[in-house]
Amino acid sequence: MNLILQGPNADRQTIDRIAALAGALRTIPLQAHAYRCEGVTCSAETRTRIEAECLAVKLDSAFMAPDRKLSDFKLLVMDMDSTLITIECIDEIADMQGLKPQVAEITEAAMRGEIEFRESLKRRVSLLKGLDASALQRVYDERLQLSLGAETMLSAVKAAGLKTLLVSGGFTFFTDRVKKRLDLDYTHSNVLEIVDGKLTGQVLGDIVDDDEKMRTTEHICAQLGITPRQAIVMGDGANDLKMMRIAGLSVAFRAKPVVRAQADIALNFVGLDGILNLFPK
Repeated sequence: MNLILQGPNADRQTIDRIAALAGALRTIPLQAHAYRCEGVTCSAETRTRIEAECLAVKLDSAFMAPDRKLSDFKLLVMDMDSTLITIECIDEIADMQGLKPQVAEITEAAMRGEIEFRESLKRRVSLLKGLDASALQRVYDERLQLSLGAETMLSAVKAAGLKTLLVSGGFTFFTDRVKKRLDLDYTHSNVLEIVDGKLTGQVLGDIVDDDEKMRTTEHICAQLGITPRQAIVMGDGANDLKMMRIAGLSVAFRAKPVVRAQADIALNFVGLDGILNLFPK
């Protein structure tokens, strides 16, 4: 197996020490602060030790088969809030209502898997009742930022022939704009009800929860004539786990512990473009 080590403060001495723990035959620099250690041992004991060592020095580690290529995959599936973008949109909308702490607390509990997502969304959206819909544009203009490495990752993914799906428990107001901005292929998210220019505190139609995220991934794969094993799925919260489990490669990005523990790969310190270093050029 190959062991990919990367982090913003990776130094060669630390890399060589961890590579030796994995029994690497050789270590190759990939770019600044990213290295591929080849011919490593891949036992459960080694994985556990390497992960602990890397976490202590703020490095991301990933064990990958040396013959796995990005072009082996045909679809990249991404969560939006706190994955493709840096914010939780509903928390920032709530801030316009002076209710960010209350809403953020529910958001965090849902992302940790402590509250069922469907119920958490209803509770959070109900707190937005009466807010002027112009607040949505303000959040997009003033607060929505792409996660580190997002555009670099997407450029490479598209060049490798993958389609892109943004599936979110957030809202169409934002996914529609992000889709256009980044030239994504597919999006699916929730619709906030707006009447007379005000949020009603309701969501229209079915809620995009963990089951719907998984179904959407399966549907787009079927539409493309591929299996979910040909998809890379990226997320950060408990409502991403079901779609991550059916993927050929699951990536936890800045994720909650419950998600990191179940994902194939965890990127805790590098940007989204860190997935590109997993595959040989």
